[in-house]
Amino acid sequence: MRANATGRVLTDSRGTSFRYDAGAVCLDFAHTGGEGRYAVFETLHEPGDLGAWLAQPPLSAGPTVPVTARELAAAKALRQAIWETAHARAAHRPLPGTAVDTINRAAAGPPLVPALGADGTTARWAAPVRAAHALSSLAREMIDLLSGPLAGRVRVCASDDCPLVFVDSSRPGARRWCSMERCGNRHKLRAHRARRSVEDGGRPL
Repeated sequence: MRANATGRVLTDSRGTSFRYDAGAVCLDFAHTGGEGRYAVFETLHEPGDLGAWLAQPPLSAGPTVPVTARELAAAKALRQAIWETAHARAAHRPLPGTAVDTINRAAAGPPLVPALGADGTTARWAAPVRAAHALSSLAREMIDLLSGPLAGRVRVCASDDCPLVFVDSSRPGARRWCSMERCGNRHKLRAHRARRSVEDGGRPL
């Protein structure tokens, strides 16, 4: 996939925005909304929303053909499949068969095709660019992630109340948090308060 950076700005249940880098574009896509209790975070309400998301860096695959309602439904199905398989891999559970089928079905379609620009130094996606092409590329990236050397580094944020999933591609492989500015800092603050509480409780009267 022609992407050299990942990450998007998310908004949590408190209305606070923060930058979240899932480490892979397909995992970034998995955080655009969801089903059940995650429906409140939905960002892909209509076909145009999907087109706008795809057009943003690092994918930069703005559809040159209008996104259809059918493609939007397929996108949400793929998103859920990526979410389910990522969480299963992080928990060392077998991958859900229906989710695997959904990913494979999306990957079977034609993907985005890179094309070299006339100047010979820049690249773009060859037209026509359809949402279905981008979904195929996202599905293929997820397949590579789940079957490749970083499969064992797919993780869920270490915070008890945060379900965000990421792939740790850092050299030491020590990433624990979705974002240091969010859950990482909260953990530090709680740990600091706990230490102060112990210190205060241990002082003589």
